[in-house]
Amino acid sequence: MPAELPVHVAHGACPHDCPDTCAWTVAVRDGRAVGLKGDAEHPFTRGGLCAKVNHFLDDRTYNPDRLLQPLRRIGPKGSGQFEEVSWDEALDTISDRLRAIVSEHGGDAVLPYSYLGTQGIVQGEAVAAPFFARLGATRLTRAVCGSAGGSGLAVTMGSGPGMMPQDLQHSRHVIIWGSNTVSTNLHLWPFIRKAKEAGAKIVVIDPVKTRTAAAADQHVQPLPGTDAALALGMMQVIVAENLHDRDYVDRHTVGFEQLVERLALYGPDQAAQITGLPADDIRRLARDYATMRPSAIRVLVGMEHHAQGAEMFRAIACLPALVGAWRELGGGLCYMTYQLFGEVDSTCGAAIADQATVREVNMMQLGQALTSLTPPVRALIVYNANPAATTPNQNLVLQGLRRDDLFTVVVEHFLTDTARHADFVLPATTQVEHRDIMFSWGQPYLANNEPAIAPVGDALPNAEIFRRLAERLEFTDPVFQLTDEELAEAATAPLGAARVGELRERGWIRMDGPEHAVPFGNGGFQTPTGKCEFYSQSQADAGLDPLPCYRPATESPAGDPARAHRFPLILLTAKGGHHFLNSSYANVDRALNAERPALLDIHRDDATPRQVRDGDTVRAFNDRGSVQLTARISDRIRPGVVSMPSGWWASLSPGGSSANALTPDGLSDLGGGGDFHDTLVQVEPIR
Repeated sequence: MPAELPVHVAHGACPHDCPDTCAWTVAVRDGRAVGLKGDAEHPFTRGGLCAKVNHFLDDRTYNPDRLLQPLRRIGPKGSGQFEEVSWDEALDTISDRLRAIVSEHGGDAVLPYSYLGTQGIVQGEAVAAPFFARLGATRLTRAVCGSAGGSGLAVTMGSGPGMMPQDLQHSRHVIIWGSNTVSTNLHLWPFIRKAKEAGAKIVVIDPVKTRTAAAADQHVQPLPGTDAALALGMMQVIVAENLHDRDYVDRHTVGFEQLVERLALYGPDQAAQITGLPADDIRRLARDYATMRPSAIRVLVGMEHHAQGAEMFRAIACLPALVGAWRELGGGLCYMTYQLFGEVDSTCGAAIADQATVREVNMMQLGQALTSLTPPVRALIVYNANPAATTPNQNLVLQGLRRDDLFTVVVEHFLTDTARHADFVLPATTQVEHRDIMFSWGQPYLANNEPAIAPVGDALPNAEIFRRLAERLEFTDPVFQLTDEELAEAATAPLGAARVGELRERGWIRMDGPEHAVPFGNGGFQTPTGKCEFYSQSQADAGLDPLPCYRPATESPAGDPARAHRFPLILLTAKGGHHFLNSSYANVDRALNAERPALLDIHRDDATPRQVRDGDTVRAFNDRGSVQLTARISDRIRPGVVSMPSGWWASLSPGGSSANALTPDGLSDLGGGGDFHDTLVQVEPIR
């Protein structure tokens, strides 16, 4: 019997849109990946992967449903009827169509659509962005996550990073505000659990009783969209009871007197009326936060998806400065870490200026762009995204995708709901088949991703696909001549030879330094004044409210009583699925079986008058669409609120539609984020 071939181990990192960006190692034997596990040496990953990614090789790389050959549509859009073609035939036809469209209608008739289907710098935008800039295409505003929250925080505390996630282990009072850490940020949970074991109190503020809320010491359930009022109510109690840090406020903030005047509108009784919380709960939360030190607030992107999303973050960011939490290790506000990766050249030294003054389309409003933009979009190129499932106002998006005069190309691993509407589908490599450099927005480690195996079938890396299109369109800019390895080298070159060598040898390096342990202990906020700005002169100069406030969303019971009469329930479409990651894995039998049935959480007080019983098939609907689910009557949500999971593909859902069939496609107050958590619906049983 021949001896077993030796195993080679390659370093890499998870590509998904997730704060953890887990480092992994891939075992390869005879050219096939035979094992994948979390890197045990990585201080954040610590050897473990989540339930979504543990089966990455079987679920993605070697999934029998994976696309391995270019496809050309031969049936109606959305039918999923395709034939296999060669790469040359596909790319020749695509480039000819793009050339003709640009010649007749101009470059801005082409719209790219992408997001963080991979967080890789090389396979993300390193070649794609220069390609579309050179084409003169419409510019896509990629603002679905982070933009609204980051803009709100920037008004109050500037754009620099706050406390590091791992420093939450030093906290003695942790508020996880609007984030489901256990399901969507799993590798942070051990640090929070360590704080809890040392005596910290863990509080979750969330309208839904998530896995994280169930594991906390206290769960606070405000009405969706009222978080700014809760933060202001807490501040009123803190100031009224003299629990604020006068010295820190005097030295490192501006606008305290004006803030106090504003807080008079948000006493605990007034805040209780807005949030639906007992006034005494607001008082207790404020007192605990101000006195149990060090105190920390953890926020991520879930809370920002409201029309007033930035305002919520702006108000919450006042709290750590008000109580002087920034003075202590384990105190402050913990948000994203992407700011740490500024040394890495995300353009790989190859940015190309737009060839003309081009129009912009916000990715949240793709349906509007494809159905009513003038002059119309003639070609849509989708990569690293599945907008038919993930973009609000789903039915309008699908209406646009079904236009016979829209030429659509999708770069994908599977025949997603978006790909089913394409004229051509191009097979992309998975993370273990290509070179990349991985930043993180939830921890401080940069990762090196080696290609562990050769591409399976005829799949190609994203960067190579755009290089080949550029060649056919006779784009001669230097970036289109660089290999993926050269792009990775250019991205990391600013780090210096020693750190690049460390990155290659170990697979990851840490990007933060000692200055981030207590980032604003002595002030130094990255604001116009250098201080935490309770009062923002820049907001006043822009004609906006210079102080944090609460304003009800347009689509809410307080903002539109007439609409609320027709659709009286507030809908949340959170990332509650433990086995889906956005829309990834939602086509995998293993994950689907673990998540089925798709549940609508409804409180008994709302179910009884609608004659909805536990386990009933129900219809949640508004004037944008309708979704069919199974009712779960529980106390996971409060009366007046219902919740359903996001991430399901419409084509694999009962009734043929999923959560985004109900959500609006408006924009947030700052930053251009979406307002899809401001959704009103009605629910009825299907008998």
